[in-house]
Amino acid sequence: MMTGLAPVLRTATTALGSISPTPRLDAELLLAHALGIDRSAMLLRQHDLCAPDSFGALLARRAADEPIAYITGTQAFWDLELHVTPDVLIPRVDSETLLEAAIDWFASNEAPSRIADLGTGSGALLLAALSIFPNARGYGMDASQAALAVARSNAERLGFADRAEFAHRDWTKTGWHVELGVFDLILCNPPYIEDGKQLAPMVSAHEPHNALFAGADGLDDYRLLIPRLGALLDPRGVAFFEIGYNQAESVQRLASDAGFLTELHHDLAGNSRVIRFSLGIKE
Repeated sequence: MMTGLAPVLRTATTALGSISPTPRLDAELLLAHALGIDRSAMLLRQHDLCAPDSFGALLARRAADEPIAYITGTQAFWDLELHVTPDVLIPRVDSETLLEAAIDWFASNEAPSRIADLGTGSGALLLAALSIFPNARGYGMDASQAALAVARSNAERLGFADRAEFAHRDWTKTGWHVELGVFDLILCNPPYIEDGKQLAPMVSAHEPHNALFAGADGLDDYRLLIPRLGALLDPRGVAFFEIGYNQAESVQRLASDAGFLTELHHDLAGNSRVIRFSLGIKE
């Protein structure tokens, strides 16, 4: 062990400088994880703490481009601290645009009582929505049993188990939508990356490809999902889908062909990020 964390953090920051845009933050998060305390507490006590031997192995994993979230097993999303594994995509701040768009809509409409998350992964969107709408119940579906195990674990740990149901359903299979009933709010972050597109090694080597890629133009899953939305939405309900930055026109055309009205929402960087689907019926 080395006494004091400052020299350890300096060395680790230098080691991560070539692979991370935030090497100092990464080093601090990994060291806090190795110490078993949160980052703020570590920084307050950095002069009297010692780096544990386990930190070296964690640093080596990050230097090999493994995402921080998979190393620590946690990722912050909305106001939740989620557990994540390589079986699920790492929730990203851009996806919070879905929740912000839903809040805007329901500010002038009756709050949802039944929420669905199609392709729930870690449960991030569903559990965040349940925290926003405390009287709602939620349904999360996913084609991956391993992902559902992560989502259920998060629901239990965060206190949403009595309001969240999870089920194994695959929207590439016939009849996936049968007997689900209708929802006031549907959230979905489907795969939307074009097959063969080059991604950062941190993503391509570690995150689940079946949650990333969606055919030659990245639209395969929208083509499967959008025609079924009418059967799943309450007549006054809304759906919010995440899209790629260059897919707004294509997805809105698919929505129009299926009889939906749409509205485009942008993320904090100004990129096209979310499309709202509705049937045009409003109080």
